[in-house]
Amino acid sequence: MLRTCLIALSLAASPACADVVDVVQRHVLPGYAVFAGATADLARVAQSTCDAPTLRPAFNAAWDAWLGVSHLHLGPAEQDGRALAIAFWPDPKGLGAKAQTAMIRAEDPLVNDPAAFAQVSVAARGLTGLERLLYPESSLTGDYTCALIRATTIDLADMADVIQTGWTDGFADRLIHPGASGNTAYLTPAEARQEMFTQLIAGLEFTADTRLGRPLGTFDRPRPERAEARLSGRALQNVTVSLAALRDMALALSPDSPKTAAAFDRAITLTVSLDDPGLQGVADPQGWLKVEILQQAVHATRDAALSEIGPALGVGIGFNAADGD
Repeated sequence: MLRTCLIALSLAASPACADVVDVVQRHVLPGYAVFAGATADLARVAQSTCDAPTLRPAFNAAWDAWLGVSHLHLGPAEQDGRALAIAFWPDPKGLGAKAQTAMIRAEDPLVNDPAAFAQVSVAARGLTGLERLLYPESSLTGDYTCALIRATTIDLADMADVIQTGWTDGFADRLIHPGASGNTAYLTPAEARQEMFTQLIAGLEFTADTRLGRPLGTFDRPRPERAEARLSGRALQNVTVSLAALRDMALALSPDSPKTAAAFDRAITLTVSLDDPGLQGVADPQGWLKVEILQQAVHATRDAALSEIGPALGVGIGFNAADGD
C-alpha cells in the first residue's frame, strides 16, 4: 500500500504524492494507533474498577489521544457517526445528559450488550458521556452506573479499533493512490491534497470559533458554562493538544512553512502561559481579553496556513474550509 507510493516517489519525485504520504504515515496512522491503544487501556482499567479517581488518568489519556486525530473528519471516523459518538460537543440542549439519566433511571439492560449499546444516541456515548460519569455534578453510585461506565469504555475502544482498521485496511490507500482503479473517493492527487488541507483549516477554525468562541461569547456576556470538557476542567488542555496535533499535520503537509510554524508556536505559547484550565476566567474582563488574544492567534495561524501552505499545495487562497471541498 504505502510502499507503492514511496516507490513512485523515487521514480517520479511527485510532490503531490509526497505530502499526502507524509501526513498519512507520520500523522494519521500513528495518531489513530495511539487513540486505539489509549481507549483499550481505558477499557481494561474499567473492567477492574469503576472508581472515578482511579479511572480519570486513563480517561484523560484517551481524550488527549483523540485530540491528536479529532480534526480528521473523513473516512472511517465519519462512517456511522463515529466521530460524533466519540466526542459529542457542543451539546447545547443537554441531550447526552438526558439520555444517560433516562438509562440510569430505567436501569436499561442494553449496557450489558455491546451491539445494543452501540445504537444508543451518540450524545450519550464516548468521551463526553464518560466525562459526566467520572466527574458527576451530583453523586452517581451503584451497580448500574458501574455497568454504564464499563459499557461506555468498551464502546469507545471498539470504535477506535474499527477506525484504525478502516485506515490501515484501505482508506489510507485511497488517499495516497488517487485515481487508482476502483478508487472513486479521490480521482486526482489535487483532490487528495485538497482533502487534507480542508482538515487542517477546518480544525483550526473549530478550535478558534468553537472551543474558544463558545465560552468567550461576547465581552458583555461571556459564557464560561459553554466551555468544552467543563466538568473535567480540561478545556484549555483540549486547545493546547489540538493545536500541537494540527501543527504536526501542517508541517507534514508542507515542511518548508516558516510563517505557519511560527504562528502555531505563538498560539501554543499563549495556551501554555494562560493559567485558566477550564476557561472559566472568561467571566472576568481581564481573563476574557486573554482568551480573545489566544483566539486571535489561532485565527492568525489559520490565515498563515492559507497564505503559505495553500499555494504550496496548489490550493487557492480563497479556499473556504466550510465548503468541504
